[in-house]
Amino acid sequence: MPAEIRLARASDVDALAALENAVFEADRISRKSFRNMVDSASATVLVAVAQGVVAGYCAVLFRAGSRKARLYSLGAACGSGIGRTLLAAAEDTAAVRGCEELRLEVREDNGRAIGLYEKSGYRRFGRKPGYYADGAAALLYEKPLHLAEPAAIHPKA
Repeated sequence: MPAEIRLARASDVDALAALENAVFEADRISRKSFRNMVDSASATVLVAVAQGVVAGYCAVLFRAGSRKARLYSLGAACGSGIGRTLLAAAEDTAAVRGCEELRLEVREDNGRAIGLYEKSGYRRFGRKPGYYADGAAALLYEKPLHLAEPAAIHPKA
């Protein structure tokens, strides 16, 4: 059964923090930061719910006056297909808000995520040495956005 994508709500924060800790070894988003993003007008947090459980999330950040959005984080179990679904929903969310481009950073040693982004049409445009807390470099990617048909994203209600 495919996952339902919906806006995150305050009641999802504990599940988001637990998922973050399970998926990432370092540079994790704190519970407080998730809470702030869920309530922020300059961020959209989407969750993928599969069989009643939060199985993935993505956080997209927006800056006033900018036509570029930033995929701040995407977390899902490897090989579940949820990451690809969330990435498409993040792109739709940014396009609906008037953004023409989605940008992201990814660890240089995260081959699985790099493969997902490149297969999804992202183009590498830079590298930031020492970007992560452990000194790992980040690769910078971007993709132009064109909204054809919005993904089914359900409201917070």
